Amino acid sequence: MQTLVAYVENKPGVLNRVASLARRLAINIDSLTVGPTENEEIARMTIVAHTDEKGAHRLEASLEKLVDVLLAENISDRSLIERDLALLKVSADQQSRPHLMELIKVFRARVIDVAPESLILEVSGTVDKIDGLLEVLRPFGVLEMARTGRIAMTRGSDLLRPPKAPSKAKEPEPVISAAQ
Repeated sequence: MQTLVAYVENKPGVLNRVASLARRLAINIDSLTVGPTENEEIARMTIVAHTDEKGAHRLEASLEKLVDVLLAENISDRSLIERDLALLKVSADQQSRPHLMELIKVFRARVIDVAPESLILEVSGTVDKIDGLLEVLRPFGVLEMARTGRIAMTRGSDLLRPPKAPSKAKEPEPVISAAQ
């Protein structure tokens, strides 16, 4: 797995171009998350791809060539913090609820909805933590699951700085004189 971060112009069609590029390179995307940055004109993408270092380099170089991509970097070999968020709907009758509550506590998940026959849990953390919780919940019956995909940030003073957003100023229109 390789993790890339791309800062892109926050406008329609950019996500489609990035996904199409990965498809053309025959790189399978495991997760792709997109969200705004502190600058509303720039969005940040975290791309987790099933590829090796060479494939990630090809993807990074190709992303840099896209007009709407301001910066693309492979951060796989850097010190990272990675998180994923999941909502899990689990079958939970009165008999299984106490045991479920103990498991939820161990994984530091939160119950965010209670129904007569189910619970909805929220858990964030590493992919391994969420996968681990999912495995221990399977015997109870996982009814539904939604996951955000990974987001990642480099640790400490290792900063990825988005470039300044492109100026929205239009180029001046040519002046046409009556003599022409």
